[in-house]
Amino acid sequence: MTLVPPKTIHFVSLGCSKNRVDTEVMLGVSDLAGYALVAEPSDAEVIVVNTCGFVESAKQESIDTILELSDFKAKGRCKKLVVAGCLSQRYPDALARDLPEVDHFLGSSDMLKLETVLRTDAAHKVERVLVGNPAEYVYKQSDPRKLSAGQHSVYVKIAEGCSRSCSFCAIPSFRGKQRSRQVADVVHEVQRLCAAGTVEINLISQDTISYGRDLEPRTNLATLLRALLEVKELRWLRLFYLYPEKLDDELVELLAAGGKLVPYLDMPFQHASDRMLKLMRRGYNAKRQRELIERLRLAVPNLFIRSAFIVGHPGETDADFAELLDLLRFAELDHVGVFRYSHEDGTHSGSMEDLIDDKIIDQRANALMKTQRAISKKRLRAMIGREVEVLVEGESDESEHLLVGRHAGQAPEVDGTVHLINGSAQPGEIRKARITHAADYDLVGDLSLGTDDPLRPNANKPKPKGTKGTRLRVVS
Repeated sequence: MTLVPPKTIHFVSLGCSKNRVDTEVMLGVSDLAGYALVAEPSDAEVIVVNTCGFVESAKQESIDTILELSDFKAKGRCKKLVVAGCLSQRYPDALARDLPEVDHFLGSSDMLKLETVLRTDAAHKVERVLVGNPAEYVYKQSDPRKLSAGQHSVYVKIAEGCSRSCSFCAIPSFRGKQRSRQVADVVHEVQRLCAAGTVEINLISQDTISYGRDLEPRTNLATLLRALLEVKELRWLRLFYLYPEKLDDELVELLAAGGKLVPYLDMPFQHASDRMLKLMRRGYNAKRQRELIERLRLAVPNLFIRSAFIVGHPGETDADFAELLDLLRFAELDHVGVFRYSHEDGTHSGSMEDLIDDKIIDQRANALMKTQRAISKKRLRAMIGREVEVLVEGESDESEHLLVGRHAGQAPEVDGTVHLINGSAQPGEIRKARITHAADYDLVGDLSLGTDDPLRPNANKPKPKGTKGTRLRVVS
């Protein structure tokens, strides 16, 4: 009996962690369709690019990636090039017209349609543009998701879309209004993941704080968290993308209680001056913003806060930017992302004419990061001598003699890391380490100085050779 080798497929996932989950659903679809994932596009019969269409730089990266991979149709084994995600959802007709190299387009909620594309051969025709209505889809635990990286830390998407009306953001126009998953559905997925070895769950959505408000009966984020905290094998639960509105007491109390819900919040403030917050249609003012930070710091003294800011929004003055720097010094945030304003079609800000020169935008972005770098260094140096729990991720890129991990205040991929010395550990172990050195964004921890953690398994196994996935290219 002659065995027929499986067909091969290669994925490139661009953009945010929410896109990563969508790509992993398509990875699961391809697996069920009998395709083998390959690391190199030159070995693939089908190539799938999951695009980002959020801002101009992301759109350009998506186009460049599509054109780069289209070469493999002429020079390699590739017979089908599929483009999915936000860019094709946002511009389906233009892309279909301008990219004849692409065989099929799927939208931001059309991951399951990949099966139709993969199971169709040359003798059977299928529509080229399969971009549907995103409002008709909500991710479910039953979707055939296959993880693309290590099992120990996983993103779990709790809602689709966004119902906010921020002036600079086009996401609601191509992702649709918010659609929350049912509590039981999220819990079922987390139970399954943790039973398989996941120790850290990272909850993501476009607007996490609004989770459950669209459901009938209505629920909220605190209810979901309480249910997830009951999952026995779960060790760390982390929150991303909380809109900075007034937090209810129940949520603050859960953060303050410690335990599995790590003291970490990702909360994009975007700006700090009343004038800019109004122009951005953020729905709060600078006073309430500062009150929120003070309340959180008081209630959760060990809280780590990540935020994001936009510089160069139309109308931003030197005085507005000075207020933003003042907020940064006041808040002493642990992690900050800076976005240069992108003029987007279909947004309220996109119709404004008081544009800021690119050189000024760059100057402001650099000044903001320079200020934050000093704050970050100060806060990290204050950790020297402390004993912290570290989730071990594998071998460091810098040296095969070092391990790398993250403490509870460091989210995967976006924050710094802890380089671990004088000890061995396996990926997925949570080990205690004594912090010995601090740089601008990273720490060094000594495993030999940390108190033994009775919950860590396999503590005496030899050091791993690394856990980075090589089968799925992810660009963020």
